Amino acid sequence: MRSHILRAGSSSLDDLAMIETDEPRPGPGEVLVRVRACSLNYRDQAIVTGHYFGGKVPHDQVPLSDGAGEVVETGDGATRFKAGDRVMSSFFLNWQEGPPRPDAGPALGAPGAPGMLAEYVVLPERALVPMAANLSFEEAATLPCAGVTAWNGLTLGAAPLRPGQDVLLLGTGGVSILALQIAAAGGANILITSSSDDKLARAQALGAHSLINYREVEQWGQEAAARTGRGGVDKVIEVGGFGTLPLSMQAVGWGGEIAMIGVLTRGGDNAPHPLMIKGASLRGIMVGSRAMAIDLNRAIEAADIHPVIDKVFPFEEAAEAYRYQASPELFGKVVIAV
Repeated sequence: MRSHILRAGSSSLDDLAMIETDEPRPGPGEVLVRVRACSLNYRDQAIVTGHYFGGKVPHDQVPLSDGAGEVVETGDGATRFKAGDRVMSSFFLNWQEGPPRPDAGPALGAPGAPGMLAEYVVLPERALVPMAANLSFEEAATLPCAGVTAWNGLTLGAAPLRPGQDVLLLGTGGVSILALQIAAAGGANILITSSSDDKLARAQALGAHSLINYREVEQWGQEAAARTGRGGVDKVIEVGGFGTLPLSMQAVGWGGEIAMIGVLTRGGDNAPHPLMIKGASLRGIMVGSRAMAIDLNRAIEAADIHPVIDKVFPFEEAAEAYRYQASPELFGKVVIAV
């Protein structure tokens, strides 16, 4: 079978290689999956360059946490799935349900865990989730990291998603666009930022109500708060990082919540006094559990949500998929067909 690997000590895409290996076989409690599609996330870029948790990969590593495919074979004692079932990966190997836990990891596509960028992958059955019935393999492959992150940020915490809620989304990458689709299905009033009027128009077509070009409106946090007419938004899906957090604290309203996800920017005055004054909260989001993925898929089926796929690349062009995913052109998700 074919597989992509990052060579030990990887520091750039030059260290990504396609190799031939033997097809794996499932052991006790494991499932062999024929992978049909994978998707890319920001963390995958960090793993390639050696800037993910733990630094450079210490050994050859199959990358990517997100994939979908069909069950080929199950090992002894594996009872959750059967041959032919359509499944997607679960980001963490050990976080099944409940609140965040110290032993949730490792996460797929990083040292200590398998990766999905291969024609066949063996995973513990606990690391697989049934696909939503309305999705293609390409669509389902967008969900294990970005989709579950968006679901966790929106539906849990101090300000869970409800009709009429004001939700602020930053940018138009994978997490933000999936959050837009979920929030729109939940009847929320969605505000979204971007530096591109074209992307804002595309977001509006997906259900965004209020558009803010952050190059034209430097104090977009204050602008978002003003547009609600009641002092701020109920929820911010904060994918920017510490550089945008000060403006997100301006945007959040009384009793609202900032779901802290991103690490894209640095700097800024992050003193939490605006949260204290408004009784708002900041909640760290590190993807989510298998149970959250199951709930997400139920909602996707019920609302017939179809994730936005920007581009699909063939398996042989995985490096090009990485490059496009890191480019300013990105809107939604990038998928690799296997």
